[in-house]
Amino acid sequence: MIDKTCLIENIRIRFKDGMTVMVGGFGVPGTPFTLIDALLANGACGLTLIKNEANEDHMGLSKLIEAGHANKLITSHLGLNATVIGMMNRAEIEVEFYPQGILAEKIRAGGAGLHGILTDIGIDTILAQNKELTTINGQRVMIEPALRADVALIHAAAADPFGNLIYEKSARNFNPAMATAAGTVIVETERLVALGELEPDMIHTPGGFVDHVVVLDQLSDEYGILEHHVL
Repeated sequence: MIDKTCLIENIRIRFKDGMTVMVGGFGVPGTPFTLIDALLANGACGLTLIKNEANEDHMGLSKLIEAGHANKLITSHLGLNATVIGMMNRAEIEVEFYPQGILAEKIRAGGAGLHGILTDIGIDTILAQNKELTTINGQRVMIEPALRADVALIHAAAADPFGNLIYEKSARNFNPAMATAAGTVIVETERLVALGELEPDMIHTPGGFVDHVVVLDQLSDEYGILEHHVL
């Protein structure tokens, strides 16, 4: 049996300058905060980051950006992060925006081995600038290239040593798609279970997509914001 579990210390050395890194999560749920901290500790710079958002100020992905480790962010919105908005407005980081569904579909296409997708969403807006256009069945559409990354950072609720993954509720979000669309997939998991313990029909990401599994001793304190909002 292939055992893909490893220590977080061994993950840190795998990050290199100039990498494109996909990061799962939708706000706090499903964000791999511990792996983000490992990337920050590694010191890799010139990164292109792909995430639905940049998290809130001074947490998660925002820490990487604020520390100057990223040259570019591909995302769907920044409305909860005044710090990164300010950096964007000062041209300290390039930000490429896509509607959330288009971002998800570009990632899905990358994982499926497609070159891109066709869409008419935003075709009469600034989003269409410098995009290749074509006509399908009389409908004018633009071509959105697929997205892939060198590395994907994923948060799972449970994993086995081979890397079969299960996500929990809304924490699934972008994680399954990103796990198919990167050359190397690194997972942090809340629980490690024995091989065969996960019901095959319940597995969200098959282990064939996963390269490394880091078992969390505890959840990052940044997950405490969920308890705060519940209260």
